Amino acid sequence: GTVLFDVRRQVINSGVKSFVQRWLISTLAVLVATYIIPGIHYNTWVDLLVATLVLGILNTFLRPILMVLSLPLVLVSLGLFILVINALLLMLVSWLMGSNFQVDGFWSAFFGALIISIVSLFLNSITGTGETRVEVRRGPPPPPRRDDDGKGPVINV
Repeated sequence: GTVLFDVRRQVINSGVKSFVQRWLISTLAVLVATYIIPGIHYNTWVDLLVATLVLGILNTFLRPILMVLSLPLVLVSLGLFILVINALLLMLVSWLMGSNFQVDGFWSAFFGALIISIVSLFLNSITGTGETRVEVRRGPPPPPRRDDDGKGPVINV
């Protein structure tokens, strides 16, 4: 009865919280890109929020398909072609949003995607949102933590 309801509510609340955190991080990343890259523009805050929501939906559903279709190019370019995919998705958001969110051309989209990726990586690593982890180690690696299952991605620098 009530225990099952409480568990469901906690799962839903954590899912909504995670979604909102990822959406805000994405919005901040796109906002930073609009300040750094002169070819990316938005009209109002609502337009920016809608654009990042659309970008998130495209990243969820369309990006995996594009990644599989372009896997040989991704492998040959050592992953750099992913920036091209991200740029194309950013241009698609611009096309879908019309004058409310504009990307002036491919290079604006490319460098915007690069800025968005870097800022998102940084914010996700600070907040612990998503599955991104960045570790900087010197010397022998430390013993594994008890709460670390070892399955998450790690960038060793």
